[in-house]
Amino acid sequence: MDDTTRGRLDAARAHYHEVQDVLSDPQVASDPDLLRKYSQQLSEWQELVNQYDEFLALTEEVDTLKEMAREDTGDQLWIDSEISRARQQLERTEDKIRALLTPKDPNDSKNVIVEIRAGAGGDEAALFAAELFRMYSRYAERHGWKTELLSASETDIGGFKEIIFMIEGAGAYSHLKFERGVHRVQRVPVTEAGGRIHTSTVTVAVLPEVEEVEVSIDPDDLRIDTMRSSGAGGQHVNKTESAVRITHLPTGIVVSCQDEKSQLKNRDKAMTVLRARLKHLYDSTQAREIADERRLQVGTGDRSERIRTYNFPQGRVTDHRVGVTLHRLEAVLDGDVEEIISALQAQEQESRLQEGS
Repeated sequence: MDDTTRGRLDAARAHYHEVQDVLSDPQVASDPDLLRKYSQQLSEWQELVNQYDEFLALTEEVDTLKEMAREDTGDQLWIDSEISRARQQLERTEDKIRALLTPKDPNDSKNVIVEIRAGAGGDEAALFAAELFRMYSRYAERHGWKTELLSASETDIGGFKEIIFMIEGAGAYSHLKFERGVHRVQRVPVTEAGGRIHTSTVTVAVLPEVEEVEVSIDPDDLRIDTMRSSGAGGQHVNKTESAVRITHLPTGIVVSCQDEKSQLKNRDKAMTVLRARLKHLYDSTQAREIADERRLQVGTGDRSERIRTYNFPQGRVTDHRVGVTLHRLEAVLDGDVEEIISALQAQEQESRLQEGS
């Protein structure tokens, strides 16, 4: 470890202990705002300081073992083995420290809005959109996260032309942001009796949830239309004007929601999606128009574009960005996507490490 990194870690360790002293002050302990502020700081630094303490302890242990090795103790084989063990632990600890020092995506801790749309393939693409929705819902369940439907456009056979939903949970965006792009499915269509394999696509867009204070929206820039709901929904459908369509006039972004019986709830959900889309557009340095930004995330939906392929005849899932192939398609579609997401997280971390070096 170089001297610059050691200096950063020494400073972090000193600050951590200063915050511990502050938290023991009765005046801070009795002030909820200060208590929350300093407790959060302590939590942010705790893992890094713990790993640095481990690094220092292991460094001292290696030095002690080296000193023993220079003496004729008759236990040379044992000492060599212990030095090897301590050095391996030291290397793992340094890797963890580098990861903790790596700049993080400021959105990683946020809830996430996922938009799934059927691409090429008609009804078959819509059916697979429903399967991806289930996959992400099951993945959320495995992490103890909550899934909330924001908007959906169903087909007559149980698929989705479009479905938009939120996943609420600590770190949801840090996991699911890698899902944006074109997902390609290869299988004999459920809608056909023949045995010919078809290729269809589904596009996925992933946006971090945005608080109202993060994006200022001028009410004069909005056109809000109400209408009767359509599609599945029982007696309520087509009887009250509860569906809401919001158009952001400066950008042309249109968001619709009809899943709640209450017009107010539909409006709130539509505004949640609109804020996320606007924040993503404003933060993008590459997109100058909304169509460009959407294309950056999901492409055109053409079959040749893909981040991942789900091959049913072979029971195989391949992520083309990291070259990971899993021969357990059924488990993946049941939400067991962790191995792929972990590989993508590791790739991002390595990229950020290189950018920061």
